[in-house]
Amino acid sequence: MPQSIRINPCADPVTPERGDLRVQVGIDPASQTELVALVRPRAATDEMRSPPATALDWSLPFSGLGGSAHSEHWQVVGPIQTPPDAAGQGRARISGELIFGEIDCVLGDDIEAITARAYAALLERAQTAGCPHLIRIWNFLPAITDGVGDAERYRRFCVGRARAIPVEPATGYAASTAIGIPYPAQHLKLAWIAARRPGVPIENPRQVSAWEYPRDYGPVAPGFSRAMLLDWLKPAVLLVSGTASVVGHASRHADVLEQLGEALANMGAVLERAAARLGTTARWSERSVLRAYLRDPAHAPAVAAALRQTLGAEVPFMLLHGEICRRELAIELEAVHHF
Repeated sequence: MPQSIRINPCADPVTPERGDLRVQVGIDPASQTELVALVRPRAATDEMRSPPATALDWSLPFSGLGGSAHSEHWQVVGPIQTPPDAAGQGRARISGELIFGEIDCVLGDDIEAITARAYAALLERAQTAGCPHLIRIWNFLPAITDGVGDAERYRRFCVGRARAIPVEPATGYAASTAIGIPYPAQHLKLAWIAARRPGVPIENPRQVSAWEYPRDYGPVAPGFSRAMLLDWLKPAVLLVSGTASVVGHASRHADVLEQLGEALANMGAVLERAAARLGTTARWSERSVLRAYLRDPAHAPAVAAALRQTLGAEVPFMLLHGEICRRELAIELEAVHHF
């Protein structure tokens, strides 16, 4: 049977807050859906009801800064399986051809070793579930740009990830986001999705592929794809990685709104490439979901206004206070688009 992902503004009993989002994932779009993961900012945790036991509470370690959405509801056409929690592997939920998981581990001094163990646990959990293909990963790391040169925490995180995934998988790296937690924290948090079938990695013609970055950016280049296209879903879905104001491999612009424009151009190029592969056209619309991470909360009103003006009022987005993995960058975007 066909599978589908739908992205719509929610106004049904599953979403008590007006403006919440629903991301439906499942086998039959006409069937009853169930919540498999709830994504919401740190400040919203106590304002909304707890998800059911069958769902993951992907509470983000970031404060919300506004936008047209309060949260994201990832829903699936059931049933949802809840495998037993495994030591070091975190919680997971399985539905159809997808597994959703999370790992939360104490981040000590040896960032490389702890990251490698977390990724090894993630890979083992996905393999055991029969979903060996990593599709989407979110990495939330405290003080992501602390440290000088190769001692920077993000560079050390990349080294640790490469220990668990030393070469590009045959089906490509997962789409990925790495954002710094902007308040004192001691935990590395991973949220991830894997599948029984591989997606199609999509690269950006305006950028150097992340895994081909020169040595200037650390001893190990970041291992992620710019986006992942799930063309086996009906309709297809594009999961866009964290995207910033980078052209080639260099950061561009000092002004936050100029950075926003460049990041949108990068995301648009990825969307166009995915659409061309499908033999169609696409634009950001109500069938899309965007997140924007801002280093400085004071930029939120201007960024929100610019997003509404550029994308239109129908495109839902969430603004979050997070640190970008390059010190000179003020904003990073990510998205989901439903064709």
